[in-house]
Amino acid sequence: MRVAVFSTKAYDRRFLEAANRGFGHRLDYFEARLDASTAALAESYPAVCTFVNDRVDAAVLEILARGGTRLVALRCAGYNNVDLEAAERLGVAVVRVPAYSPEAVAEFTIGLILALDRNIPRAWNRVRENNFALDGLIGRNLSGRKVGVVGTGRIGALVARSLRSGFGCEVLASDLVEDPELVAIGVRYAAVDDLLREVDLVTLHCPLTPQTRHLIGRRRLAAARPGVTIINTSRGALIDTAALIEGLKSRQVGGVALDVYEQEADLFFEDLSNEIIQDDVFQRLLTFPNVLITGHQAFLTEEALSAIAEATLASIAEAEAGASLTRQVTARQVRGQA
Repeated sequence: MRVAVFSTKAYDRRFLEAANRGFGHRLDYFEARLDASTAALAESYPAVCTFVNDRVDAAVLEILARGGTRLVALRCAGYNNVDLEAAERLGVAVVRVPAYSPEAVAEFTIGLILALDRNIPRAWNRVRENNFALDGLIGRNLSGRKVGVVGTGRIGALVARSLRSGFGCEVLASDLVEDPELVAIGVRYAAVDDLLREVDLVTLHCPLTPQTRHLIGRRRLAAARPGVTIINTSRGALIDTAALIEGLKSRQVGGVALDVYEQEADLFFEDLSNEIIQDDVFQRLLTFPNVLITGHQAFLTEEALSAIAEATLASIAEAEAGASLTRQVTARQVRGQA
């Protein structure tokens, strides 16, 4: 099948090409993000392949559908950037990669916690300048801490298990469905509000939905345990960034590590080192010494990229063969989960 692949980098192409040896699709790569201004590039392509910051709203879907596209293949797990109602109305199927390498994101999350808690980035920068002083680098043990995990799907469960069994933390979790295996090792489930009042570190691992948008906002931050540390490797809009900055300024928030950001679409995955960043909110975040930000790289391992490419191309092959789409996501399914 002919596929227009948007938002591609060299590493995307390498792993997609390797996986495509087993499928034989014709993959045409576009560095541009998919939006209303670039959707015409996909004219006559029966399938398009998109990533997390591509825009697949109703306007884009209408352009794609008029051009003959009948399949949108997301090479990611999240689908918050897709108007599923419009896709259903226009007869455009949407498939995703529901699980590629949960270990990749879980391990990166633990890495962010340790890097923030032990001031590793600051220490590394000092040593590069031949400054070997230890003042200002005092950290905290992770062992014995009370930690919250919001969302215990595949990734969150791995994080909770690592924190509980590997580091000896007291772990509270919050999810619509409790994981009995986590309960068996001593993880305690609680509502998000109750969890935030108890823990001194919380890590987010839930999807972005209308219900979870700004899950961490002014009200919850004000009620949280003073000095709470917040980790987010899930979706940027789970956190109200303006409220987060207020919390940092008042010291209600004691530290933040983010691999995702609310307005990341205009920043992440691009080299902007020679540009003037126009996002004042993001620039303000960077001024805090207790904030660590990475550019949406938690998924970026060889294993994850291979799995993403394989699953994406397999879904396209299913569509080409007229088979049932095993990784399809529809508006009706999402409504049923609400």
